[in-house]
Amino acid sequence: MLDSKKIKYTAFEFPPEKLSAVEVAALIQVPAEQVYKTIVITREGKGKPVLALVPGPGEVDLKSLANLLGEKKVHLPTEREAEQITRLQAGGISPLALVNRGFQVVIDFSAQTFDRIYISGGQRGLDIRISPHDLATLTRAEFADIIKTSA
Repeated sequence: MLDSKKIKYTAFEFPPEKLSAVEVAALIQVPAEQVYKTIVITREGKGKPVLALVPGPGEVDLKSLANLLGEKKVHLPTEREAEQITRLQAGGISPLALVNRGFQVVIDFSAQTFDRIYISGGQRGLDIRISPHDLATLTRAEFADIIKTSA
């Protein structure tokens, strides 16, 4: 898909085990804040789940995300539920693999501070380095402040 749309990217392959974004960052020797994990979020009401992309060490702020989406509450499903929702294995859930499947994508605004970020390539053991703006265009994502800040 990226090739057909002439989007610049670099693929990185690892052993096909489940690695955290922080572990991937250590392997490719980049700051953990530059490796984004995809978190599946479900809505309280009806509507397709949301894919929230946050930096490796970060955590989704569910209240901020709910406000952004106009929902009273949003929920973090279990890993198994996330796999059932996306039909992808945890550790390989990627907005690129779910393009045109109706998922709303929200990328933490911090991604815009990097020329390139790293995201899952849609399977365990594959990460993609891509421009956050190209990613947002492809996935029709919006940038927003969606990570918890330490109080």
